[in-house]
Amino acid sequence: MRSRIFFKLMFVFLLVIGATAITLQQSVHRVWERTLREQIKLNLKQKTLMFAHRVETDRQYSLAVITSQEGQAAGARATVIDPTGKVLADSEADPSTMENHAHRKEFVTALGGEVGIDERNSQTVNIPFVYVAAPVSGGAVRLAYPLPEVEITDRPLRVALFWGSLSAFVFAMLVAAAASQYVGLRLQRIVDFAERVAAGDLTARIASSSTDEIGKVASALDKTARRVEESFVRVQTSQRELETLLNSMQDAVIAVGVDGRVQWANHGMDRLLHHAPRLNAPLIDSVRDPDFLAAIQKAAREQVVTSARSNTIAVGRTFDVTAAPMPGGGAVAVLRDLTDAERMEKTRRDFIANVSHELRTPLTSIQGYTETLLDSPIADNHVREFLEIIRKNSARMSRLTEDLLTLARVESGEHRFDVQRVSAEELLRDALESFREVARPYGVELAMENSAPDGHVKADREAIHQIFSNLIENALKYAASGKRIVLGARAVEQGIEFYVRDFGPGISSEHLPRLFERFYRVDKARSRESGGTGLGLAIAKHIVFAHGGTIRAESELNHGSTFLFVLPAAEAESV
Repeated sequence: MRSRIFFKLMFVFLLVIGATAITLQQSVHRVWERTLREQIKLNLKQKTLMFAHRVETDRQYSLAVITSQEGQAAGARATVIDPTGKVLADSEADPSTMENHAHRKEFVTALGGEVGIDERNSQTVNIPFVYVAAPVSGGAVRLAYPLPEVEITDRPLRVALFWGSLSAFVFAMLVAAAASQYVGLRLQRIVDFAERVAAGDLTARIASSSTDEIGKVASALDKTARRVEESFVRVQTSQRELETLLNSMQDAVIAVGVDGRVQWANHGMDRLLHHAPRLNAPLIDSVRDPDFLAAIQKAAREQVVTSARSNTIAVGRTFDVTAAPMPGGGAVAVLRDLTDAERMEKTRRDFIANVSHELRTPLTSIQGYTETLLDSPIADNHVREFLEIIRKNSARMSRLTEDLLTLARVESGEHRFDVQRVSAEELLRDALESFREVARPYGVELAMENSAPDGHVKADREAIHQIFSNLIENALKYAASGKRIVLGARAVEQGIEFYVRDFGPGISSEHLPRLFERFYRVDKARSRESGGTGLGLAIAKHIVFAHGGTIRAESELNHGSTFLFVLPAAEAESV
């Protein structure tokens, strides 16, 4: 790993250094060459002006001698022409053989009275020259410097630049190698650290005192590792606390993954199965109860909380199963043992039923004898008053025992309902006709709101009649001041919803959740005065539950109350 980083960094460094060296060499050479040319032109211009001055003032030597001497002194080719462009003298060629120079660019400028400069190949010797011409009386003079001389002068510079660049390249390469090795080692430390963290070693640390980018990366990774370790410790602590909490529960808890395999189970599950479920094994290997397995599968598949009842996980015991989906897939199930609670509930129901049944006979006797005494002539008004109190309370106790017996039979399932397909409108009209006259003495109008839906429900006529009886009697006792009670029904998603609405004083919101509990009274004093047993709404609730429906109450103070219950819709009869 370190060698790969080293060679990559080294390759990049060499590429940059090489490109820099070549670019620098080319740039320096180009600048040097341009500067040299400018210097040559400047020197040549000065020598040309001196040549022109000598031609103007020297009368000792001939024009050919002056031209030869000035060309030799300047190290350049010297030429003199007349105003027509005819060559009068040249330091390197016979003037008579040379063509007219009137149209040469430098001579055109010089004959115009200014110094002319041009750069081109000489037609005479066919090599590049720099030409500088200056005006004189009766024509112009010119010096021509061969450019190959520039290349000769430039060659040592090229050699010096090459060896200088090579030396700098070698030195830079050594520095780059050391830097690559240093950077590679630092990056390798970061890679080793990251691999340790990836392997699960959260105690790994990487210290860096450098403030460059690599140092900042190392510091950031080190902080990240510390925070991950702290978070992992917190998660482990929370997990141990959760495991301790779940293991301390009496209820059995088991978690199943999305693949249907056991992920975790508490000690309660181990005690229930008499052996610990095998982790990562299919759930069906440990538990074969179909209701339990169906609840787990539904919760995991549909992501909804599912409830079920199991009777075969442990012999002779009944469990309430609640399965809930887990965020990552799968489900967790809690099994609550209901055996003792159901046994106690059955004992309670049996006790209430037996006591109520045993009380019926003496209460009937008390009522009978009391009514017989009341029918006989009694002179003492106090005795008659006492007998009336006895009759009234015995009648109330008789109603209470009857309601207790009814409630016990419905709760235990002992009461068998004759469920049939019944029209919703028929149930409403039957209740309306049966209780219209009962409501009249209270000064209350009993009416049906709008028209019932054209639907049918699955229900026992007599049981539903008893529900309406309990709800209407309840409204007459507590909401007769509203002077009106309305019956109605409407189609809902779960079936058909029936309701009894009154316009009395209403019920405070804190009482609504407990209205259907047995013996619960909103106004205890008024309930005793009206002779209520406190069981009417509880009986209605259990009858509705036995039909597979729901019941609830809605109310606001001074705005009346509405009691609503839903019965499942019946399927249409086939023709």
